[in-house]
Amino acid sequence: MIIPIPLGILEANCYLVCDGDGGEGVIVDPGGEVAPLLREIERRHVTVKAILNTHGHFDHIAGNAELAHFNAPFAIHPADHDLLAAGGGAAWFGLPEAPAVHPTLDLTEDFELTIGKLRLHVLETPGHTPGSVCLYLPEAQALLTGDTLFAGGIGRTDLPGGNPRALTESLKRLLTLPPETVIYPGHGPTSTLAQECRSNPWLRWITVR
Repeated sequence: MIIPIPLGILEANCYLVCDGDGGEGVIVDPGGEVAPLLREIERRHVTVKAILNTHGHFDHIAGNAELAHFNAPFAIHPADHDLLAAGGGAAWFGLPEAPAVHPTLDLTEDFELTIGKLRLHVLETPGHTPGSVCLYLPEAQALLTGDTLFAGGIGRTDLPGGNPRALTESLKRLLTLPPETVIYPGHGPTSTLAQECRSNPWLRWITVR
């Protein structure tokens, strides 16, 4: 079960990924005031196993500190540790920095986390930031893409740490997954890899090269 909960001033998608009501779950990208997320966790009686950040930008990590009471590991890729510690780049836009939370778990390639009957695999997908990752759940045919891939778009690379060539290689890698895989992006609606191959201009450019 993957439940989107938009949070923060940019309404970035936070996700509650759980093995059904009353089961285990993880929080992905809590990007702002977490009250709606906490209500959903309480309503579904989910035991929070970890808080995962697909990357270190402020609109995906701003709610981390408010979740410390769960005593669950905080995880992000090591290449985004500095970005996380610097408040997620909020100062670039004149916004207050998110409270820093020290990560206790590294989301590196092929790291696997079991959530009840679900398995979550980390795929390193740099480009939007050096430490961007996607989270793949094969049993659910689902891919949480952070800001690497959106419905109809891709992550920006013009902020510090962005790398267009790295992002292109990361997108090529995602296209090796089954086309029926549902993508759950950091912003906007869900889609599938098949749909994005047909309609996303950036992926169409990649596939015809």
